[in-house]
Amino acid sequence: MARIDAFFKLMNEQKASDLHLLSGQQPVMRIRGDLERVKYKTLNDDELRGMLYEITPEDKIKIFEETGDLDFAYEIPGLARYRANFFLQKNGIGAVFREIPSEIQSVEQLGLPPVVSRLAMLPRGIVLVTGPTGSGKSTTLAAIIDEANRKRKDHIITVEDPVEFVHVSKNCVVNHREVGTHTRSFSTALRAALREDPDIILVGEMRDLETIRLAVEAAATGHLVFSTLHTSSAAKTVDRIIEVFPTGEQAQIRSTLADGLRAVVSQALFRRVDIKGRIAVLEILIATHAVRAMIREAKTHQIASAMQTGKKYGMQTLDDGIAAHLQANRIAAAEAYMKCVDKERFRPYLTSPPEDFTEV
Repeated sequence: MARIDAFFKLMNEQKASDLHLLSGQQPVMRIRGDLERVKYKTLNDDELRGMLYEITPEDKIKIFEETGDLDFAYEIPGLARYRANFFLQKNGIGAVFREIPSEIQSVEQLGLPPVVSRLAMLPRGIVLVTGPTGSGKSTTLAAIIDEANRKRKDHIITVEDPVEFVHVSKNCVVNHREVGTHTRSFSTALRAALREDPDIILVGEMRDLETIRLAVEAAATGHLVFSTLHTSSAAKTVDRIIEVFPTGEQAQIRSTLADGLRAVVSQALFRRVDIKGRIAVLEILIATHAVRAMIREAKTHQIASAMQTGKKYGMQTLDDGIAAHLQANRIAAAEAYMKCVDKERFRPYLTSPPEDFTEV
């Protein structure tokens, strides 16, 4: 057993989502959103480097020593998988591990709206799950892919850096490809995927222009594509995709995206107050004919209004999602106020609303 495995077992026991190991500091875990120090000695660079290299493949060590950055996955059978990121900092080596549960939770178990399950059954198009780092995007996508894996008879290809949730083929055939191990880049894998008879393609993250272009084109040519972006709302997601392209291409990509987009799920994590744990609150945009027209005509500022009037299609704004959980006593009013869009709507829930100088 590797020495570092003891920390992973402690993480699992404490229900921690992340483990921070930094030269010059004690280990730190993120538990229910907060960082808490582990009662352990301060780690020095040599000791921590030896501990980390013990679980790192030789070829990955070489990459890290050449570049100063590294992403890969580590697995303890029967416990969990971990997404690892190594980096260099002032005091030496540092690493952050995110726990990826070995059991994939369903949409129902995660407490997500029923419309999210229906996204797994779409025949084609692109579905984007967005939100800040650590908001549960990978968990939501895993639930959707698992739904497709159980209910469809198709070929699913995932392209990730690194592979996170591992899907065992059920009714579908599932192939996992890891950037840097099985393929050179997201764009290379996407090009190849189009020749591999896929029905569903999961792109772990749309990081650059070429990957975004290929993902949108794959959706336009009859495939169902799922991916993630680090944006905070549905409207900003559409704008972000279009703004990545050169000015001369933006009109064309508006038209292509309008035709191919099926849904945007934007989410934020909240601490639960009824039980231990956290829950995702979702903003959901379904690409109706009206929404596609807004995208095509560069009227994305109207998307928020479309979500408010599109509840019969399963749409909801982030604030409506927050209000539903707040009224069900699942989340705290203070956190709802801090993460909502319309502060005035949630101010009455607080006895003494905090002053937010950024809202002045």
